Amino acid sequence: MRKGRTMAGGVYAAILAGGKGERFWPLSTERRPKQLLRLVGESTMLATAVQRLEGLMPADHVYVITSAALVEASRQAAPNVPAGHVIGEPVGRDTAAAVALATALVGARDPEGVFCVLTADHVIGDTEEFQRVLAACATVARQSDVLVTIGIQPTGPNIGFGYIEVAETIACVNGVAFRRGARFVEKPDLKTAEEYVRSSRYLWNGGMFVWSVAAIRRALRQHRPDLADLETRWTKAAADGTLDEALRADYPTLPRISIDYAVMEKAQNIVVASGAFGWDDVGTWTALENHWPKDAAGNVGRGQWETLDASRCIVVSEGRLTALLGVDDLIVVQAEGVTLICARNRAQDVKKLVQVLREKGRCDDVL
Repeated sequence: MRKGRTMAGGVYAAILAGGKGERFWPLSTERRPKQLLRLVGESTMLATAVQRLEGLMPADHVYVITSAALVEASRQAAPNVPAGHVIGEPVGRDTAAAVALATALVGARDPEGVFCVLTADHVIGDTEEFQRVLAACATVARQSDVLVTIGIQPTGPNIGFGYIEVAETIACVNGVAFRRGARFVEKPDLKTAEEYVRSSRYLWNGGMFVWSVAAIRRALRQHRPDLADLETRWTKAAADGTLDEALRADYPTLPRISIDYAVMEKAQNIVVASGAFGWDDVGTWTALENHWPKDAAGNVGRGQWETLDASRCIVVSEGRLTALLGVDDLIVVQAEGVTLICARNRAQDVKKLVQVLREKGRCDDVL
């Protein structure tokens, strides 16, 4: 086990691992989504997310929230997490519902607890620094009625990430600065992103949160009373062993809404910790250029591939040779019996293609 900075008792983590990873199709499918792939490193992204917490908290303080269809695969990917701590959502309802569920799970066990909400598809460059920041966040969350989120110092303008505007510094804990969160902003255009970086008032929205059970319950009650009512119901169900039945009854009635929209953009008690641990939300094929070795022409790839007079291409080839000749700026993926050829500047639109195929009822076996 990695030598870490163990936090005081009563700190937990919920890893959200229910996404479909459609922008990584055809390698990522409903049966084997992004978080169960080895996109970066030798472990699946879910396994890496769990390993990142080793030494910081016991494995039985970690919960994984995934889809019901992926419970068994997620248990296999994260064998150190108790099997009963891998919880399946009957249907996907975005992150607000998952946070309410995580609150119920931790709250049923430890109403005075503090918990972190993390995701299974982030790449973190410096685990020791990540743990230091997370421990400081837990200290702040335990001491104050605040909703802590981690903002990432931008390394340049990026139109693929949301941003958080920060204001004055309100605390410094173990060398980690905490600033008042002024507002959340959606993914900007390039000109706006450049202005954000120049201003030094904006951080990337890392989508990681730390709060006490009491603080997030108050926030849900204030901003989403419907979810607060369900969280109360799920807490009781988690305590008496009927949670699966309650989720099957309740989840189909829920709207799709993120925790950012439901709570964070409305709350007045947001505190932002500055994260400087190297972070990437691996959201599209082009993100892998930051993590895979490049050849002299800027091409990256996995599997059997070869290029001649090709540049800035991304190639994935499972079980066969893929050769590129005289082309530039392409994404070429052969996986699951499917070939995808995509202009690299359309990487965000792979999800749209999957949706079109699903709506047409075609090729369901490879989606």
